[in-house]
Amino acid sequence: MTTDLNLVSVFLAVADAGSFRAAADRIGVTRPAVSQAIRRLEDRLGVALVQRTTRSVSLTEAGAQLYRRVAPAIAEVGTALDAARDREAKPTGLLRLAVSSIAERFISGPLLAGFSEAHPGVQLDVTVTDEEFDIVAEGYDAGVRLGEVIEQDMIAVPVSGDQRQLVVAAPSYLERFGAPSHPTELPRHACIGWRSAPEVAPYRWEFEEDGREFDVAVDPRITTNDMWLMIRTACAGGGLTFGMEETFRPYLDRGELVPVLEEYCPPFPGFFLYFADRRNLPPKLRALIDHVRYRGA
Repeated sequence: MTTDLNLVSVFLAVADAGSFRAAADRIGVTRPAVSQAIRRLEDRLGVALVQRTTRSVSLTEAGAQLYRRVAPAIAEVGTALDAARDREAKPTGLLRLAVSSIAERFISGPLLAGFSEAHPGVQLDVTVTDEEFDIVAEGYDAGVRLGEVIEQDMIAVPVSGDQRQLVVAAPSYLERFGAPSHPTELPRHACIGWRSAPEVAPYRWEFEEDGREFDVAVDPRITTNDMWLMIRTACAGGGLTFGMEETFRPYLDRGELVPVLEEYCPPFPGFFLYFADRRNLPPKLRALIDHVRYRGA
């Protein structure tokens, strides 16, 4: 079945704008033209994609699924076309990034060092933060976060494979106190927890059992906003701690830390470089996107 990509573009505009009128203004056509395009696409697919009321438009389950699958592909096509048009433009200027502190592969050094060497005309200003905020309003060109916390109206490019979180402890701790057999036993253990700021409650440790997600408030004996303090304390036998497997990997490989409760820690989508505008990306940001893809992050 051949589908007119123009119809798909109209559907994406409606999904992003949340109304036919706003979508029509965005793409420069009339409201009836937008309504007709959506109807034609629904007829061609044989399924309703949007729910219309007198005041708003929302996606059906089928529409939301289509949006999740199609929007990244259309964005990638747009990026490729932009790159072809502006391939001679030399990336220059200040590139401001807001990056999660647990995006280990992105901030470990080699990726950013390689980008800086390849594009000496670009100045990188990287803020490592776990606060959630509007990167556009705060003046950032892009951000790096776990996919599950990125707003749906952002364009996202993978910078890692699937991730998972693990509970780990030093062998000395496990020899003294044993290993928990189920996450619900964690509050009875010495735990080293994380929180983003003093006024914020400690992060609840997240697990999955038989397809059901749940979390545990571990009541940590030690709480900090610094992952390296958590790791050093755990390596010293101070208790169990929880974080990204990628962060713990060197310590696991050396045997300084041991994972427990792995059967309750399934993988999930990893980190993404995300940004707001689908069109007319500045060469400096396009260069970073291409660099991330080339590195196979």
